Amino acid sequence: MKLRTAVTALWLAAALVAPASAATFKFAFQGDLKSLDPYSLNEGFTLGVLANVYEGLTKREKDLDIIPGLAERWEIIEPTRWRFYLRKGVKFQNGEDFTADDVVFSAERVRANGSDLKTRLQPDTKVVKVDDYTVDFVLSAPNPILHYEWDTWYIMSKKWAEANNSTMPQPATGQQAIYAALHANGTGPFRITDHQAGVRTVFKPNPGWWGKPAHNFDEVDFTTISNDATRVAALLSGDVDWVDPVPLQDVQRVNASGTAQVLSAPELRTIFLGFDQMRPELLHSNVKGKNPFKDVRVRKAFYQAIDIEAIKSRVMRGFATPTALMMSPLLYSRSAEFKRWPYDPEAARKLMAEAGYKDGFEVTMDCPNDRYVNDEAICQAVAAMLARIGVKIDLLAQPKAKYFAKVLATGGYDTSFYLLGWTPGSLDWWNVLNNIVGCRDEKGNGGPFNLGGYCNHQVDDLAGKILRETDLTKRDDMIAETMRIIHEEVSHIPLHQQALVWGVSKKMNVVQLANNAILFYLFRKE
Repeated sequence: MKLRTAVTALWLAAALVAPASAATFKFAFQGDLKSLDPYSLNEGFTLGVLANVYEGLTKREKDLDIIPGLAERWEIIEPTRWRFYLRKGVKFQNGEDFTADDVVFSAERVRANGSDLKTRLQPDTKVVKVDDYTVDFVLSAPNPILHYEWDTWYIMSKKWAEANNSTMPQPATGQQAIYAALHANGTGPFRITDHQAGVRTVFKPNPGWWGKPAHNFDEVDFTTISNDATRVAALLSGDVDWVDPVPLQDVQRVNASGTAQVLSAPELRTIFLGFDQMRPELLHSNVKGKNPFKDVRVRKAFYQAIDIEAIKSRVMRGFATPTALMMSPLLYSRSAEFKRWPYDPEAARKLMAEAGYKDGFEVTMDCPNDRYVNDEAICQAVAAMLARIGVKIDLLAQPKAKYFAKVLATGGYDTSFYLLGWTPGSLDWWNVLNNIVGCRDEKGNGGPFNLGGYCNHQVDDLAGKILRETDLTKRDDMIAETMRIIHEEVSHIPLHQQALVWGVSKKMNVVQLANNAILFYLFRKE
Protein backbone atom coordinates (compact mmCIF):
# COMPACT_ATOMS: atom_id res chain seq x y z
CA MET A 1 0.00 0.00 0.00
CA LYS A 2 1.42 3.35 -1.02
CA LEU A 3 0.32 6.30 1.08
CA ARG A 4 0.66 9.67 -0.62
CA THR A 5 0.60 12.73 1.56
CA ALA A 6 1.64 16.32 1.37
CA VAL A 7 4.92 15.51 3.08
CA THR A 8 6.31 13.26 0.33
CA ALA A 9 8.66 15.99 -0.86
CA LEU A 10 9.90 16.49 2.69
CA TRP A 11 10.64 12.79 3.03
CA LEU A 12 12.63 12.74 -0.20
CA ALA A 13 14.56 15.84 0.71
CA ALA A 14 15.47 14.43 4.11
CA ALA A 15 16.57 11.14 2.61
CA LEU A 16 19.06 12.90 0.33
CA VAL A 17 20.76 14.89 3.07
CA ALA A 18 24.06 13.52 4.35
CA PRO A 19 24.33 12.77 8.10
CA ALA A 20 25.48 15.65 10.25
CA SER A 21 27.92 15.58 13.13
CA ALA A 22 26.60 14.37 16.44
CA ALA A 23 24.50 16.76 18.51
CA THR A 24 21.82 16.84 21.18
CA PHE A 25 18.18 16.77 20.15
CA LYS A 26 15.68 18.10 22.70
CA PHE A 27 11.97 17.60 22.23
CA ALA A 28 8.77 18.12 24.20
CA PHE A 29 5.27 16.69 24.06
CA GLN A 30 2.12 17.85 25.85
CA GLY A 31 1.71 14.45 27.53
CA ASP A 32 4.05 12.16 29.37
CA LEU A 33 5.96 8.96 28.71
CA LYS A 34 4.85 7.05 31.77
CA SER A 35 5.80 3.41 31.29
CA LEU A 36 8.67 2.00 29.23
CA ASP A 37 6.95 -1.39 29.11
CA PRO A 38 6.06 -1.65 25.41
CA TYR A 39 2.85 -3.57 26.20
CA SER A 40 1.45 -1.16 28.81
CA LEU A 41 -0.37 1.30 26.57
CA ASN A 42 -1.50 1.00 22.96
CA GLU A 43 -1.05 4.72 22.36
CA GLY A 44 0.61 6.34 19.37
CA PHE A 45 3.01 8.67 21.16
CA THR A 46 4.26 6.01 23.57
CA LEU A 47 4.73 3.39 20.87
CA GLY A 48 6.23 5.96 18.49
CA VAL A 49 8.92 6.99 20.96
CA LEU A 50 9.66 3.43 22.08
CA ALA A 51 10.22 2.52 18.41
CA ASN A 52 13.66 4.07 18.84
CA VAL A 53 14.52 1.51 21.51
CA TYR A 54 12.48 -1.59 20.73
CA GLU A 55 11.84 -3.24 17.37
CA GLY A 56 9.30 -5.59 15.84
CA LEU A 57 9.70 -8.43 13.41
CA THR A 58 8.65 -5.90 10.77
CA LYS A 59 9.15 -2.16 10.33
CA ARG A 60 7.47 0.48 8.19
CA GLU A 61 9.23 2.55 5.55
CA LYS A 62 8.70 6.32 5.18
CA ASP A 63 5.74 5.65 2.87
CA LEU A 64 4.45 3.24 5.58
CA ASP A 65 5.07 0.14 3.48
CA ILE A 66 5.98 -2.97 5.50
CA ILE A 67 9.68 -3.89 5.38
CA PRO A 68 11.84 -6.44 7.26
CA GLY A 69 12.78 -5.71 10.85
CA LEU A 70 14.01 -8.34 13.28
CA ALA A 71 12.74 -10.86 10.74
CA GLU A 72 14.82 -10.63 7.57
CA ARG A 73 12.14 -12.41 5.53
CA TRP A 74 8.95 -14.48 5.82
CA GLU A 75 6.78 -16.79 3.77
CA ILE A 76 3.41 -18.50 3.92
CA ILE A 77 4.28 -22.19 3.75
CA GLU A 78 0.66 -23.31 4.24
CA PRO A 79 -2.55 -21.21 4.20
CA THR A 80 -2.55 -21.28 8.02
CA ARG A 81 1.21 -21.37 8.70
CA TRP A 82 3.54 -18.41 8.32
CA ARG A 83 7.30 -18.86 8.74
CA PHE A 84 9.54 -16.00 9.86
CA TYR A 85 13.31 -16.18 9.43
CA LEU A 86 14.98 -14.11 12.13
CA ARG A 87 17.92 -11.81 11.64
CA LYS A 88 21.14 -13.34 12.99
CA GLY A 89 23.75 -11.40 14.93
CA VAL A 90 21.22 -9.08 16.60
CA LYS A 91 21.82 -8.33 20.25
CA PHE A 92 19.72 -6.73 22.94
CA GLN A 93 21.20 -3.64 24.49
CA ASN A 94 22.49 -5.64 27.48
CA GLY A 95 24.51 -7.83 25.13
CA GLU A 96 22.23 -10.88 25.01
CA ASP A 97 21.60 -12.56 21.66
CA PHE A 98 18.18 -12.18 20.05
CA THR A 99 16.70 -15.61 19.22
CA ALA A 100 13.43 -17.39 18.56
CA ASP A 101 12.95 -17.87 22.31
CA ASP A 102 12.44 -14.11 22.63
CA VAL A 103 9.76 -14.12 19.91
CA VAL A 104 7.86 -16.99 21.54
CA PHE A 105 8.12 -15.29 24.94
CA SER A 106 6.97 -11.92 23.53
CA ALA A 107 3.99 -13.60 21.86
CA GLU A 108 2.91 -14.98 25.22
CA ARG A 109 3.59 -11.74 27.10
CA VAL A 110 1.76 -9.45 24.66
CA ARG A 111 -1.41 -11.55 25.11
CA ALA A 112 -1.10 -11.82 28.90
CA ASN A 113 -3.28 -10.06 31.46
CA GLY A 114 -2.28 -6.44 31.80
CA SER A 115 -1.22 -6.04 28.17
CA ASP A 116 -2.91 -3.27 26.20
CA LEU A 117 -1.71 -4.75 22.89
CA LYS A 118 -3.42 -8.14 22.97
CA THR A 119 -4.82 -7.69 19.47
CA ARG A 120 -1.37 -7.82 17.89
CA LEU A 121 -1.88 -11.60 17.83
CA GLN A 122 -5.13 -13.54 17.75
CA PRO A 123 -5.67 -15.55 20.95
CA ASP A 124 -5.63 -18.91 19.15
CA THR A 125 -2.46 -18.26 17.14
CA LYS A 126 0.25 -20.74 18.07
CA VAL A 127 3.84 -19.55 17.99
CA VAL A 128 6.27 -22.40 17.42
CA LYS A 129 10.07 -22.33 17.58
CA VAL A 130 11.47 -24.24 14.60
CA ASP A 131 15.11 -23.49 15.46
CA ASP A 132 17.01 -20.62 17.08
CA TYR A 133 16.34 -18.32 14.13
CA THR A 134 13.07 -19.60 12.68
CA VAL A 135 9.55 -19.19 14.09
CA ASP A 136 6.22 -20.47 12.77
CA PHE A 137 2.88 -18.82 13.40
CA VAL A 138 0.11 -21.39 13.14
CA LEU A 139 -3.38 -19.95 12.59
CA SER A 140 -6.88 -21.36 12.97
CA ALA A 141 -7.85 -19.78 9.64
CA PRO A 142 -6.05 -17.91 6.85
CA ASN A 143 -5.16 -14.32 7.69
CA PRO A 144 -3.56 -12.25 4.90
CA ILE A 145 -2.90 -9.31 7.25
CA LEU A 146 -1.35 -11.28 10.10
CA HIS A 147 1.76 -9.07 10.27
CA TYR A 148 0.24 -5.68 9.47
CA GLU A 149 0.59 -4.41 13.06
CA TRP A 150 3.84 -6.04 13.99
CA ASP A 151 5.97 -2.93 13.55
CA THR A 152 4.62 -1.91 16.98
CA TRP A 153 4.66 -5.37 18.52
CA TYR A 154 8.09 -4.96 20.04
CA ILE A 155 10.16 -8.02 20.86
CA MET A 156 11.47 -8.26 24.43
CA SER A 157 14.28 -10.33 25.90
CA LYS A 158 13.01 -13.45 27.66
CA LYS A 159 16.09 -13.74 29.89
CA TRP A 160 16.06 -10.06 30.87
CA ALA A 161 12.34 -10.08 31.70
CA GLU A 162 12.69 -13.23 33.79
CA ALA A 163 15.75 -11.91 35.62
CA ASN A 164 13.95 -8.67 36.49
CA ASN A 165 10.54 -10.06 37.53
CA SER A 166 8.91 -8.59 34.43
CA THR A 167 7.45 -11.61 32.67
CA MET A 168 3.97 -10.08 32.97
CA PRO A 169 3.12 -6.68 31.41
CA GLN A 170 2.76 -3.48 33.40
CA PRO A 171 -0.97 -2.60 33.36
CA ALA A 172 -1.86 0.98 32.46
CA THR A 173 -3.65 1.21 35.81
CA GLY A 174 -0.76 -0.28 37.78
CA GLN A 175 0.32 1.77 40.76
CA GLN A 176 3.44 -0.25 41.55
CA ALA A 177 5.79 -0.05 38.57
CA ILE A 178 7.63 -3.22 37.57
CA TYR A 179 11.25 -3.12 36.42
CA ALA A 180 10.31 -3.14 32.71
CA ALA A 181 8.17 -0.04 33.24
CA LEU A 182 11.18 1.95 34.45
CA HIS A 183 13.95 0.39 32.34
CA ALA A 184 14.26 -0.75 28.72
CA ASN A 185 16.28 -3.40 26.93
CA GLY A 186 15.54 -3.44 23.23
CA THR A 187 17.40 -4.11 20.01
CA GLY A 188 16.84 -0.67 18.45
CA PRO A 189 19.17 2.16 17.42
CA PHE A 190 18.85 4.00 20.75
CA ARG A 191 18.96 3.01 24.41
CA ILE A 192 17.44 4.78 27.41
CA THR A 193 20.00 5.92 29.97
CA ASP A 194 17.72 7.88 32.30
CA HIS A 195 13.97 7.76 32.81
CA GLN A 196 11.99 9.87 35.25
CA ALA A 197 8.44 8.65 34.66
CA GLY A 198 6.18 11.43 33.46
CA VAL A 199 8.98 14.01 33.55
CA ARG A 200 12.12 13.34 31.49
CA THR A 201 13.74 10.57 29.47
CA VAL A 202 17.24 10.50 28.00
CA PHE A 203 18.21 8.42 24.96
CA LYS A 204 21.70 7.68 23.63
CA PRO A 205 22.82 5.75 20.55
CA ASN A 206 23.07 1.99 20.85
CA PRO A 207 26.61 1.23 19.60
CA GLY A 208 25.68 -2.42 19.06
CA TRP A 209 22.69 -1.80 16.80
CA TRP A 210 22.53 -4.29 13.94
CA GLY A 211 21.35 -1.72 11.41
CA LYS A 212 23.30 0.78 9.38
CA PRO A 213 24.50 3.51 11.77
CA ALA A 214 22.24 6.52 11.44
CA HIS A 215 22.94 8.33 14.68
CA ASN A 216 22.66 12.01 13.98
CA PHE A 217 22.56 12.71 17.74
CA ASP A 218 24.77 11.68 20.61
CA GLU A 219 21.90 12.35 23.00
CA VAL A 220 18.14 12.85 22.79
CA ASP A 221 16.32 14.50 25.70
CA PHE A 222 12.55 14.26 26.07
CA THR A 223 10.61 16.47 28.48
CA THR A 224 6.91 16.69 29.21
CA ILE A 225 5.65 20.29 28.88
CA SER A 226 1.91 20.24 29.43
CA ASN A 227 1.36 24.00 29.45
CA ASP A 228 0.81 25.33 25.92
CA ALA A 229 2.44 28.73 26.48
CA THR A 230 5.47 27.21 28.17
CA ARG A 231 5.89 24.67 25.37
CA VAL A 232 5.86 27.38 22.67
CA ALA A 233 8.19 29.59 24.69
CA ALA A 234 10.66 26.71 25.02
CA LEU A 235 10.64 26.25 21.23
CA LEU A 236 11.06 29.92 20.40
CA SER A 237 13.86 30.38 22.95
CA GLY A 238 15.77 27.40 21.60
CA ASP A 239 15.46 25.38 24.81
CA VAL A 240 13.90 22.58 22.74
CA ASP A 241 14.20 21.75 19.06
CA TRP A 242 10.77 20.19 18.48
CA VAL A 243 7.35 20.35 20.15
CA ASP A 244 4.03 18.61 19.61
CA PRO A 245 1.51 20.04 19.28
CA VAL A 246 1.81 23.73 18.63
CA PRO A 247 -1.36 25.36 20.01
CA LEU A 248 -3.39 26.29 16.97
CA GLN A 249 -3.70 29.91 18.08
CA ASP A 250 0.12 30.16 18.05
CA VAL A 251 0.79 28.77 14.58
CA GLN A 252 1.20 32.19 12.95
CA ARG A 253 3.44 33.42 15.78
CA VAL A 254 5.74 30.43 15.46
CA ASN A 255 5.95 30.80 11.68
CA ALA A 256 6.75 34.51 12.04
CA SER A 257 9.42 33.98 14.69
CA GLY A 258 12.31 33.47 12.29
CA THR A 259 13.69 30.73 14.54
CA ALA A 260 11.06 28.01 14.19
CA GLN A 261 8.28 26.84 11.87
CA VAL A 262 5.14 24.74 11.98
CA LEU A 263 5.03 21.56 9.92
CA SER A 264 1.51 20.35 9.27
CA ALA A 265 0.13 17.48 7.22
CA PRO A 266 -2.82 15.07 7.41
CA GLU A 267 -2.58 12.46 10.14
CA LEU A 268 -4.21 9.05 9.93
CA ARG A 269 -5.79 9.44 13.38
CA THR A 270 -9.57 9.80 13.66
CA ILE A 271 -11.04 11.68 16.62
CA PHE A 272 -14.47 10.42 17.65
CA LEU A 273 -17.06 10.24 20.43
CA GLY A 274 -18.44 7.08 21.97
CA PHE A 275 -21.26 6.07 24.32
CA ASP A 276 -21.76 3.36 26.93
CA GLN A 277 -24.34 1.16 25.18
CA MET A 278 -23.77 -1.95 27.30
CA ARG A 279 -24.81 -1.22 30.88
CA PRO A 280 -28.53 -1.27 31.74
CA GLU A 281 -27.95 2.01 33.60
CA LEU A 282 -25.24 4.58 32.97
CA LEU A 283 -22.59 4.96 35.66
CA HIS A 284 -22.52 8.75 35.40
CA SER A 285 -25.96 10.20 34.58
CA ASN A 286 -29.11 11.44 36.28
CA VAL A 287 -31.16 8.92 34.26
CA LYS A 288 -31.90 5.98 36.55
CA GLY A 289 -33.21 2.55 35.73
CA LYS A 290 -32.33 2.67 32.04
CA ASN A 291 -29.62 3.67 29.61
CA PRO A 292 -30.59 6.37 27.09
CA PHE A 293 -27.64 5.47 24.82
CA LYS A 294 -29.19 2.09 24.06
CA ASP A 295 -31.68 4.04 21.92
CA VAL A 296 -30.30 4.83 18.46
CA ARG A 297 -32.49 7.94 18.37
CA VAL A 298 -30.54 9.43 21.26
CA ARG A 299 -27.20 8.57 19.67
CA LYS A 300 -28.30 10.10 16.38
CA ALA A 301 -29.61 13.18 18.18
CA PHE A 302 -26.18 13.71 19.74
CA TYR A 303 -24.59 13.31 16.29
CA GLN A 304 -26.92 15.81 14.60
CA ALA A 305 -26.54 18.34 17.43
CA ILE A 306 -22.80 18.67 16.74
CA ASP A 307 -21.77 21.40 14.32
CA ILE A 308 -18.64 19.79 12.88
CA GLU A 309 -17.83 22.75 10.65
CA ALA A 310 -17.79 25.05 13.69
CA ILE A 311 -15.40 22.68 15.43
CA LYS A 312 -13.19 22.67 12.33
CA SER A 313 -13.13 26.45 11.90
CA ARG A 314 -13.28 27.73 15.49
CA VAL A 315 -11.73 25.02 17.63
CA MET A 316 -9.32 23.45 15.15
CA ARG A 317 -8.70 26.64 13.12
CA GLY A 318 -8.86 24.65 9.92
CA PHE A 319 -6.37 21.98 11.05
CA ALA A 320 -8.89 19.15 10.76
CA THR A 321 -10.81 17.27 8.10
CA PRO A 322 -14.41 16.37 9.09
CA THR A 323 -15.20 12.73 8.44
CA ALA A 324 -18.09 10.29 8.31
CA LEU A 325 -15.80 7.32 8.86
CA MET A 326 -14.01 5.75 11.79
CA MET A 327 -10.87 5.50 9.65
CA SER A 328 -8.89 7.91 7.52
CA PRO A 329 -10.33 8.16 3.98
CA LEU A 330 -6.73 7.88 2.76
CA LEU A 331 -6.88 4.21 3.73
CA TYR A 332 -10.06 3.19 1.86
CA SER A 333 -10.71 3.81 -1.82
CA ARG A 334 -14.52 3.96 -1.40
CA SER A 335 -14.56 6.53 1.39
CA ALA A 336 -16.38 9.11 -0.76
CA GLU A 337 -19.53 6.95 -0.69
CA PHE A 338 -20.14 7.86 2.96
CA LYS A 339 -21.47 11.18 4.26
CA ARG A 340 -21.99 12.49 7.78
CA TRP A 341 -25.44 12.78 9.28
CA PRO A 342 -26.25 16.48 8.71
CA TYR A 343 -25.98 19.04 11.47
CA ASP A 344 -29.62 19.69 12.39
CA PRO A 345 -30.42 20.76 15.98
CA GLU A 346 -34.17 20.77 15.30
CA ALA A 347 -34.08 17.17 14.05
CA ALA A 348 -31.95 16.31 17.08
CA ARG A 349 -34.50 17.80 19.49
CA LYS A 350 -37.27 15.87 17.76
CA LEU A 351 -35.32 12.61 18.09
CA MET A 352 -34.73 13.27 21.79
CA ALA A 353 -38.46 13.86 22.33
CA GLU A 354 -39.37 10.69 20.43
CA ALA A 355 -36.98 8.73 22.64
CA GLY A 356 -38.62 10.14 25.78
CA TYR A 357 -36.00 12.78 26.64
CA LYS A 358 -37.74 15.99 25.60
CA ASP A 359 -36.07 17.87 28.46
CA GLY A 360 -32.72 16.17 27.94
CA PHE A 361 -30.63 14.60 30.68
CA GLU A 362 -27.30 14.91 32.44
CA VAL A 363 -24.22 12.80 31.70
CA THR A 364 -20.48 12.93 32.45
CA MET A 365 -18.10 13.15 29.50
CA ASP A 366 -14.56 11.77 29.82
CA CYS A 367 -11.91 13.62 27.85
CA PRO A 368 -8.10 13.73 27.82
CA ASN A 369 -6.56 17.18 28.00
CA ASP A 370 -3.01 16.42 26.83
CA ARG A 371 -3.30 13.71 24.19
CA TYR A 372 -4.88 15.04 20.97
CA VAL A 373 -4.83 18.43 19.27
CA ASN A 374 -7.16 20.71 21.27
CA ASP A 375 -8.84 17.69 22.86
CA GLU A 376 -10.33 19.49 25.86
CA ALA A 377 -11.48 22.40 23.68
CA ILE A 378 -13.28 19.93 21.38
CA CYS A 379 -15.08 18.45 24.38
CA GLN A 380 -16.04 21.90 25.64
CA ALA A 381 -17.48 22.75 22.22
CA VAL A 382 -19.43 19.49 22.10
CA ALA A 383 -20.81 20.17 25.57
CA ALA A 384 -22.04 23.61 24.49
CA MET A 385 -23.69 22.19 21.36
CA LEU A 386 -25.44 19.39 23.27
CA ALA A 387 -26.77 21.95 25.74
CA ARG A 388 -28.94 23.28 22.89
CA ILE A 389 -30.90 20.00 22.89
CA GLY A 390 -31.21 19.92 26.68
CA VAL A 391 -28.23 17.70 27.48
CA LYS A 392 -26.09 18.85 30.38
CA ILE A 393 -22.50 17.63 30.09
CA ASP A 394 -20.39 17.32 33.23
CA LEU A 395 -16.96 17.46 31.60
CA LEU A 396 -14.20 15.44 33.25
CA ALA A 397 -11.00 16.39 31.40
CA GLN A 398 -7.82 14.77 32.75
CA PRO A 399 -4.20 14.14 31.76
CA LYS A 400 -3.95 11.09 29.54
CA ALA A 401 -2.42 8.86 32.22
CA LYS A 402 -5.48 9.30 34.44
CA TYR A 403 -7.91 9.28 31.53
CA PHE A 404 -6.68 6.00 30.05
CA ALA A 405 -6.39 4.38 33.49
CA LYS A 406 -10.10 5.16 33.98
CA VAL A 407 -11.67 4.30 30.63
CA LEU A 408 -9.67 1.28 29.40
CA ALA A 409 -10.42 -2.35 30.25
CA THR A 410 -7.99 -2.33 33.19
CA GLY A 411 -10.00 0.59 34.60
CA GLY A 412 -13.27 -1.28 34.18
CA TYR A 413 -14.42 0.80 31.20
CA ASP A 414 -15.45 3.48 33.69
CA THR A 415 -17.12 5.89 31.28
CA SER A 416 -20.58 6.85 30.00
CA PHE A 417 -19.61 9.23 27.19
CA TYR A 418 -16.11 9.89 25.94
CA LEU A 419 -13.73 11.27 23.33
CA LEU A 420 -11.03 9.06 21.86
CA GLY A 421 -8.62 9.06 18.93
CA TRP A 422 -7.54 6.05 16.89
CA THR A 423 -4.98 5.29 14.20
CA PRO A 424 -5.32 1.73 12.87
CA GLY A 425 -1.87 0.25 13.40
CA SER A 426 -2.38 -2.06 10.43
CA LEU A 427 -3.61 0.84 8.23
CA ASP A 428 -6.58 -1.40 7.55
CA TRP A 429 -10.32 -1.32 8.40
CA TRP A 430 -10.22 -4.70 10.15
CA ASN A 431 -8.11 -3.10 12.87
CA VAL A 432 -10.98 -0.68 13.61
CA LEU A 433 -13.57 -3.47 13.53
CA ASN A 434 -11.48 -5.59 15.88
CA ASN A 435 -10.47 -2.90 18.35
CA ILE A 436 -13.17 -0.22 18.32
CA VAL A 437 -16.38 -1.81 17.01
CA GLY A 438 -16.13 -5.51 17.86
CA CYS A 439 -18.51 -6.96 20.46
CA ARG A 440 -17.11 -7.40 23.96
CA ASP A 441 -18.47 -8.83 27.16
CA GLU A 442 -18.55 -7.24 30.60
CA LYS A 443 -15.00 -8.48 31.26
CA GLY A 444 -13.63 -6.81 28.16
CA ASN A 445 -13.27 -9.89 25.97
CA GLY A 446 -13.73 -8.76 22.38
CA GLY A 447 -13.04 -5.24 21.12
CA PRO A 448 -10.58 -3.99 23.76
CA PHE A 449 -11.03 -0.31 22.86
CA ASN A 450 -14.77 -0.56 22.34
CA LEU A 451 -15.15 1.44 25.53
CA GLY A 452 -18.92 1.77 25.18
CA GLY A 453 -19.69 -1.86 24.37
CA TYR A 454 -21.43 -1.34 21.02
CA CYS A 455 -22.31 -4.76 19.59
CA ASN A 456 -23.73 -5.97 16.30
CA HIS A 457 -23.14 -9.66 15.57
CA GLN A 458 -23.63 -9.13 11.85
CA VAL A 459 -20.69 -6.72 11.90
CA ASP A 460 -18.64 -9.23 13.90
CA ASP A 461 -19.44 -11.98 11.39
CA LEU A 462 -18.42 -9.73 8.51
CA ALA A 463 -15.23 -8.77 10.35
CA GLY A 464 -14.24 -12.44 10.51
CA LYS A 465 -14.79 -12.80 6.77
CA ILE A 466 -12.91 -9.56 6.03
CA LEU A 467 -9.93 -10.87 7.98
CA ARG A 468 -9.71 -14.01 5.83
CA GLU A 469 -10.75 -12.64 2.42
CA THR A 470 -7.95 -12.29 -0.15
CA ASP A 471 -10.10 -11.02 -3.05
CA LEU A 472 -9.79 -7.23 -2.70
CA THR A 473 -13.08 -6.43 -4.45
CA LYS A 474 -15.06 -8.81 -2.25
CA ARG A 475 -13.22 -7.51 0.79
CA ASP A 476 -14.02 -3.87 -0.07
CA ASP A 477 -17.70 -4.80 -0.53
CA MET A 478 -17.83 -6.31 2.96
CA ILE A 479 -15.99 -3.33 4.42
CA ALA A 480 -18.56 -1.00 2.85
CA GLU A 481 -21.37 -3.07 4.34
CA THR A 482 -19.92 -2.81 7.86
CA MET A 483 -19.43 0.92 7.43
CA ARG A 484 -23.08 1.36 6.41
CA ILE A 485 -24.30 -0.62 9.43
CA ILE A 486 -22.32 1.29 12.03
CA HIS A 487 -23.24 4.59 10.36
CA GLU A 488 -26.97 3.78 10.45
CA GLU A 489 -26.76 2.56 14.04
CA VAL A 490 -24.53 5.47 15.12
CA SER A 491 -22.13 3.12 16.88
CA HIS A 492 -19.91 6.18 17.44
CA ILE A 493 -19.73 9.80 16.30
CA PRO A 494 -16.72 10.32 14.04
CA LEU A 495 -15.55 13.93 14.19
CA HIS A 496 -12.42 14.54 12.13
CA GLN A 497 -8.95 13.51 11.16
CA GLN A 498 -6.71 15.90 13.03
CA ALA A 499 -3.66 17.43 11.37
CA LEU A 500 -0.13 17.00 12.60
CA VAL A 501 1.00 20.35 14.03
CA TRP A 502 4.68 20.11 14.86
CA GLY A 503 6.79 23.06 15.94
CA VAL A 504 10.34 22.63 14.67
CA SER A 505 13.47 24.73 15.03
CA LYS A 506 14.80 25.99 11.71
CA LYS A 507 18.06 24.31 12.68
CA MET A 508 16.33 20.93 12.39
CA ASN A 509 15.58 18.77 9.38
CA VAL A 510 12.83 16.28 10.27
CA VAL A 511 10.68 13.66 8.58
CA GLN A 512 6.98 13.94 9.40
CA LEU A 513 5.24 10.59 9.01
CA ALA A 514 1.47 10.32 8.62
CA ASN A 515 1.29 7.87 11.53
CA ASN A 516 3.03 10.45 13.78
CA ALA A 517 5.98 8.20 14.64
CA ILE A 518 8.99 10.10 15.99
CA LEU A 519 12.04 8.26 14.67
CA PHE A 520 15.24 9.94 15.81
CA TYR A 521 17.36 8.51 13.02
CA LEU A 522 15.17 10.35 10.50
CA PHE A 523 15.86 13.70 12.20
CA ARG A 524 18.97 15.81 11.72
CA LYS A 525 20.31 19.03 13.18
CA GLU A 526 21.77 21.54 10.73
